Amino acid sequence: MKNGQHNFIFGIGVIFALTFSTVNCAAQKSTPNFRDAKVSMEERINDLISKLTLEEKAGQMAHSSPAIERLGIPVYNWWNEALHGVARSGNATVFPQAIGLAATFDEDLAFRTANAISDEARAIYHAAIKNKHHLRYGGLTFWTPNINIFRDPRWGRGQETYGEDPYLTGTMGLNFVNGLQGNDPNYLKVAACAKHYAVHSGPERLRHEFNAVASDKDMFETYLPAFKMLVDGKVESVMCAYNRTNSQPCCGSTSLLGDVLRNKWGFKGHVVSDCWALKDIHEGHKVTKSVVESAAYALKNGVNLNCGDEYYPYLIEAVKQGLVTEKEIDQSLAVLLRTRFRLGMFDEQDKNPYAKIPESVINSPQHRKLALESAQKSIVLLKNNGVLPLKNTIPYLFVTGPNAANVDALIGNYYGVNQQMVTILEGISGRLANGSLVQYKPGFLLDRENTNPIDWTSGDAKEADAMVVVMGLTGNLEGEEGEAISSPDFGDRLSYELPRNQIEFLKKLRKDNKKPVIVVITAGSPVNMAEISELADAVLFAWYPGEEGGNAVADIIFGNVSPSGRLPITFPKSLEQLPPYADYSMKDRTYRYMEQEPFYPFGFGLSYTSFTYSNIAVKQAGNVIKVSVNVSNSGNIDADEVIQLYLSSPMAGKGHPLYNLSSYKRISLKGEETRIMEFELPKSKFMLVAADGTNFLPKGDFKMYVGGALPTMRSLELGSNAPISLEISEKLLNKLK
Repeated sequence: MKNGQHNFIFGIGVIFALTFSTVNCAAQKSTPNFRDAKVSMEERINDLISKLTLEEKAGQMAHSSPAIERLGIPVYNWWNEALHGVARSGNATVFPQAIGLAATFDEDLAFRTANAISDEARAIYHAAIKNKHHLRYGGLTFWTPNINIFRDPRWGRGQETYGEDPYLTGTMGLNFVNGLQGNDPNYLKVAACAKHYAVHSGPERLRHEFNAVASDKDMFETYLPAFKMLVDGKVESVMCAYNRTNSQPCCGSTSLLGDVLRNKWGFKGHVVSDCWALKDIHEGHKVTKSVVESAAYALKNGVNLNCGDEYYPYLIEAVKQGLVTEKEIDQSLAVLLRTRFRLGMFDEQDKNPYAKIPESVINSPQHRKLALESAQKSIVLLKNNGVLPLKNTIPYLFVTGPNAANVDALIGNYYGVNQQMVTILEGISGRLANGSLVQYKPGFLLDRENTNPIDWTSGDAKEADAMVVVMGLTGNLEGEEGEAISSPDFGDRLSYELPRNQIEFLKKLRKDNKKPVIVVITAGSPVNMAEISELADAVLFAWYPGEEGGNAVADIIFGNVSPSGRLPITFPKSLEQLPPYADYSMKDRTYRYMEQEPFYPFGFGLSYTSFTYSNIAVKQAGNVIKVSVNVSNSGNIDADEVIQLYLSSPMAGKGHPLYNLSSYKRISLKGEETRIMEFELPKSKFMLVAADGTNFLPKGDFKMYVGGALPTMRSLELGSNAPISLEISEKLLNKLK
């Protein structure tokens, strides 16, 4: 054979071998890249997007994302809720409402609660998938927590928040997010969402057209810090609000979504619109003229996922009109799809540790125990003239009030359900010793006069050795627009008063009666407590305490647990102490700026024992100020104390906060136990916010207060444990980097 022929045949053989090898590799690579867990995340996302038509891309950016059967991708609904338990999705543990969790001042409890919720969420999701259910509220993307600042007690949705303080809101919210999302390096347990971004807290009636005007100082001093904390903590998504902020729709704000969220803070997750907020862009705010323009406007300004009316399918027309490009859609969709990949939705379940969570966790005994702990720690004792705790052997106890046997009084809004909700009546009757008599009558209606004018209840109650009156509000009277069906103000409470018939009944109960009257208030927001405090011997504020709320209230009343909740929001004496509701300036709002004495101050709450503080000291340790203080339980009852550390700057009250909650710790102390507590304060804790939103360290000395409540005269008048104070010198602060 000649050399030429040999080379030719050899070449054919090489080509054949290479071709066979390529075909064989292709046969082996039957799994597309987007389903291959060994391929990088970027490659997987890009591979999936490359396989989609423009119509399919737009569909995947709607909250109800349709199936793509040719790729084996099922329908997925992004809309899920878990404010205080998996909500609207069948059997689940119902924890105390968010404002009640805030009243615990317990970061660890926030984490453990969210961890339990996300375990249940995973179990519910996989059970639904097993049964081929792909409904709303059955997914893994949860639109919680609500970290808006509860700046005004009239806001019906304030119950969903962690109160009025940015630091408390941020720390509780961050721990909640960490509990939801898990700590696996490859997978999210569920995806959390910081909402509603930003400057969103009523009025509910106007939210689809309202323009919230806030100065740069108020933005970076009050409204944005909690969002930044959660973004720094890698929350997976952010929900933009309905309203405008400083004249830009929040779901199209170049300032909020572009300059601050993406550029300044470096947020990498996805942005979801509040539901039907894109409709508001042209119908409410009138920034655009059509649905097509609104869809393009939101996309170009950073909204990755549209909730509500299916507006993002209009992106197809927006491309035709040249308002957006398909490349811009691809870039936005890539950010959104990353969440689904991180949740493991395109992987085999055996690769995902969270897919193994059993259904037995749903409303398990362990989770019910956690719900009880959370409710116990959330209840705030506002008054006690010595009648509490009662002995459970009391001969005759009378329970009355419309919320005693009312499940609505336990759940607030955005709630789950289950077969064992313990009402306050059930909790009390279950704690009484055998042989003790308990009688119950509703006595009066929640929000209107009784139709039958005959009143036997107040007379019968006076025959008892003590009476418990369970009154207040429910989610029917305060909440979200459309949810609070008994609210004349779209869920808000513009009067601040409890329904008058409740107060009148309490007056009848008190008249010519020296027996103990114990009032239990359920509500998600402050109410006018002046008359109630005058009429009652003891007052418990229970919030919406969840499925174990009845047992928790009973544990407090009978002394099984010492009350330890603290108010995460100021209770003003009346609305006359507040600026107009629609005014978003922080002047005269919250404990940080309000110079008038309130009825109940932020951080206030009584105990069955007393605590004393002593031996406070500070020193520089590297780049922090270290604080040490002795905290003593002065009584013989084991109890929890919430230690609160406040800073007051040399510019306090001169356009800057009077006080700032800068750290807090919840501790358990046995009777007569003393413990040395330590805090670390970095330089950032001493920085103030200038008019342009930038930070600066003021000249002069700071004053530091450590105690069990806000350091005001009103706190001392009400019986709070007196805080102790110390000056931190300018010279010491200047040593910090």
